[in-house]
Amino acid sequence: MIAMKRLRRLCLPALLAAAAFAPLPASAGAQVEEQLAPSVVMGLSKAISDRPVPNDYVNRPDVWPWVKEMSPRIAHKVPDEAERRDLLATVYYESQRSGLDPQLVLAVIYHESGFKKFAFSSATARGYMQVMPFWVTLIGAPDQNLFNLRTNLRYGTVILRYYLDRENGDLYRALGRYNGSVGKPEYPVAVLAAMNRHFHYPDAAKTAANAAGTATPR
Repeated sequence: MIAMKRLRRLCLPALLAAAAFAPLPASAGAQVEEQLAPSVVMGLSKAISDRPVPNDYVNRPDVWPWVKEMSPRIAHKVPDEAERRDLLATVYYESQRSGLDPQLVLAVIYHESGFKKFAFSSATARGYMQVMPFWVTLIGAPDQNLFNLRTNLRYGTVILRYYLDRENGDLYRALGRYNGSVGKPEYPVAVLAAMNRHFHYPDAAKTAANAAGTATPR
């Protein structure tokens, strides 16, 4: 196990560099349904409780510079400016709620759905972050629509945060779990390469610190 971890640390930078110049195609995943302890279900249910994006959130001084910087980068995927602004503000808000780097969430969306709101995979994963419908049954409510922007991002960020906590902060394995490919390098390497290549943000350290400070307690 120790040797494998060392090998991963040695190989991952090289794989990231290669992926940055030859990015892998989008690969929608399929989170695996597992039996969760009642306390975990309760915690996740609380985490996905609806707290809408506050009015005028996008104009906050800590949010607007990020939205302005990211907007041109996804304009070819989301041409409508108002829709793009709403998407980015929600990505930032839900990332902060879950204590995730919004750059990471953008990279996950990039590879899971290509920023297609109504993406639907052969495994029945849905929406921007390709959330599997069993999660609605497990931790949500029957009337929750995974094609709804805020609902999809709320579920997606909470699930990714859950996997990250479960893997004790190992982002590589957490991304693998999110995609249903834990232990395989292709997906985590591709997501991290996309984050570095397409969504690098000069003030990323600041947004990560903000996320850590506003994460929903579990």
